[in-house]
Amino acid sequence: MNSLLVYPDYTKFDYLPQNMEGHDLTLLATAWKQIREAAGVSFILFRIMVPVVIAVKILGELGLVKYIATAFEPVMSLVGLPGEMGLVWATAVVTNMYGGIVIFASIAPGLHMSTAQITVIACMILVAHSMAVETTIARKTGVRIRFMIPFRILCALLFGFILNTVYTLGGFLQEEGHILWEASPGNDSLGSWAFSQLQNLAVIFFIVLVLIILMKILDRLGITRIMNTLLEPVLTSMGIGRSASAVTILGMVLGISYGGGLIIRDVNSGKLSSRDVFFSISLMGLSHAIVEDTLLMMSLGGSITGVLFGRIAFTWIVISCLVRFIRKTSDTVFYRYFFRR
Repeated sequence: MNSLLVYPDYTKFDYLPQNMEGHDLTLLATAWKQIREAAGVSFILFRIMVPVVIAVKILGELGLVKYIATAFEPVMSLVGLPGEMGLVWATAVVTNMYGGIVIFASIAPGLHMSTAQITVIACMILVAHSMAVETTIARKTGVRIRFMIPFRILCALLFGFILNTVYTLGGFLQEEGHILWEASPGNDSLGSWAFSQLQNLAVIFFIVLVLIILMKILDRLGITRIMNTLLEPVLTSMGIGRSASAVTILGMVLGISYGGGLIIRDVNSGKLSSRDVFFSISLMGLSHAIVEDTLLMMSLGGSITGVLFGRIAFTWIVISCLVRFIRKTSDTVFYRYFFRR
């Protein structure tokens, strides 16, 4: 993602001592590049998140959060969550995961949620978030929005329901959860609240920086390539054609923006069939950026059993069923309800 910030050209390092070795300069230049990239990504996120945080603060001061929680309570009760988590999920759906995380950090500490509950909301956010951006990408590939939005929201609820049922019946992860950061209890002054939110934003910047560096390390070590090799048989078992496997795997590992962009390119060149495009985008809607997003939700307090293993298994089952259903539908039905020619 290109940075929206304008930076001075510090890469010349005119201000550094002249006796610094070239290797040291290279390391410093590389570190500065990662910080710039993290700052650019964070700035884009903060432009969305800060207004949302302020809006939620206003709602809290007016005493409206409890009414919003009451409105969400029937839905959230289906997945074993307090009604307040509905506001967290709705924020993530409308904005992005980081927006939901900031609201979570503000609301969750007073709810004393279990690790199982944190995992459930984390997984629901993973399946359905950033709908405005990601469904636009899906639409450009040909997938109809009227399918993709309900598909991801309903799958998020179904996944949350399944996880909650398994964790509750099995007695798993019932201890109180621990998250990486949370709003400072402090006093109720506006200054204290503002300082707490700045701390949250600083933590998010740090996480973005770590994730960027980690992704580059994984790529340099060849681990990304190994993941691609391991995932290809999984896609084939779902029924996704080999022609779409490479870009689908890329989207699963790096994110729907990357994978969707490549699919748009291949669609325009005629390399992929309409149905393979549909299957690929549907799969990426449920599981994408599986390294970055998994680490992010684990920092929130989610268990790897849900945010990684459970999500992959759920995706495999859902997409396998979807592939079998769509292959039986006529072209008339397919192009009318699921895909644009």
